[in-house]
Amino acid sequence: MGTPETSREPCPDRILDDVGGAFGMGAVGGGAWHFFKGIYNSPSGTRLAGGAQAVRMNSPRVGGSFAVWGGLFSTFDCTMVYLRQKEDPWNSIISGAATGGFLSMRQGMGATARSALMGGVLLSLIEGAGIMLNKFTEHQQNAAFEEAAAAQMAGIPGMPPPTGLPPMGAPEAEGSSGAASWLGGLFGKKEPEAPSGGSETKVLESFDAPPVPSFEFK
Repeated sequence: MGTPETSREPCPDRILDDVGGAFGMGAVGGGAWHFFKGIYNSPSGTRLAGGAQAVRMNSPRVGGSFAVWGGLFSTFDCTMVYLRQKEDPWNSIISGAATGGFLSMRQGMGATARSALMGGVLLSLIEGAGIMLNKFTEHQQNAAFEEAAAAQMAGIPGMPPPTGLPPMGAPEAEGSSGAASWLGGLFGKKEPEAPSGGSETKVLESFDAPPVPSFEFK
């Protein structure tokens, strides 16, 4: 996301853009203000007509004043960009101070200094609010991206279950088969494994044979 300086139109198109925007803002805002003021100050029965007349008389004047201020501000801003070869909040702060001082030059040095100070402070507040808003928006976007990434990682198939148990249908490990064989040897006779090839020889259990007759002469 760009800063308030880099997101604006490039110079010198910025001057015309700010002049038009400032005139529209001043005409609409000043027209609304003077319309309600005209309604309040007009006698009963002619309030709407008085409000409309106040808008026609004062709205262009307020819009023109805003346009002059916006044009001077953009001119000083483009001059600072050309001299400093960078776009940062200091350009706007210096331009605001220069614009306020330039518009009050006919009233003396004291008024010029006060207007310049007020212009610099006003632009400092505006730039600070814009930077804080950009940082807050960027932080919210990063947090949303991290949450989406964590949710996506949690939903990937084939991940091991959280309890550490083997999945269903998995073959038993060697340790479990060895334990079963050991228990079987304790409680039952284990059958010998058959050899892979050749004849099998089994030893039968011994039994008592009948006595053999003796033919010796006594």
